[in-house]
Amino acid sequence: MLKRLLIFAGLIGTIVLLFKFCDFKKSDDSTSIDGAGLIQQQILNVGKLIVTEGHFSEVITYKNEEKYLMGIVSFDKKALVVVNADVTVAYDLHQMKYDIDEANKTISILYIPKEEIKISPDIKFYDVEQSKLNPFTGDDYNKINASVKASLAKKIQKSTLKSNAQNRLISELSQLLITTKNLGWVLKYDGKVIESNSELGKQIKL
Repeated sequence: MLKRLLIFAGLIGTIVLLFKFCDFKKSDDSTSIDGAGLIQQQILNVGKLIVTEGHFSEVITYKNEEKYLMGIVSFDKKALVVVNADVTVAYDLHQMKYDIDEANKTISILYIPKEEIKISPDIKFYDVEQSKLNPFTGDDYNKINASVKASLAKKIQKSTLKSNAQNRLISELSQLLITTKNLGWVLKYDGKVIESNSELGKQIKL
């Protein structure tokens, strides 16, 4: 009788251990799934339109001369052009491409979109001088617009607008880095492991 009780108790103990083992495995699996889910959610949070705004001013003197009779007679036209332009630099992180490797707990950023620069100039003309033989035409306005945009593009390159926009981009991506590190995952970009914000800034060259 005692022998049977011992066997029965042993069976009960084995069954209890099996249930505990199964619960442990389920807990492990759910942790893994939650980790991947949190990573996915953080990517969705990062996936936004980042817009950095700036304002630029420009003053241009436009001149044009039309000559007649072998250059003996000329008719000039000129104008003072005042430009106020709103400029935006945007990163659309909805277009970011990535790969999640749950087995190795690694997320790889495969593609970050280039910045989109939008220039919205407000152009006003002052002190316009022209003649009937050399009036302002649509071609003149097209040349002025092209000159304004070229000049503004140079100003934007020399300004801190683009670097400020990139700093905002890195700041957003750093949230993803924090999440991966907290969950024991690894973040990669361009095949290289990213350990810190400074490394993120060095690796992202857009």
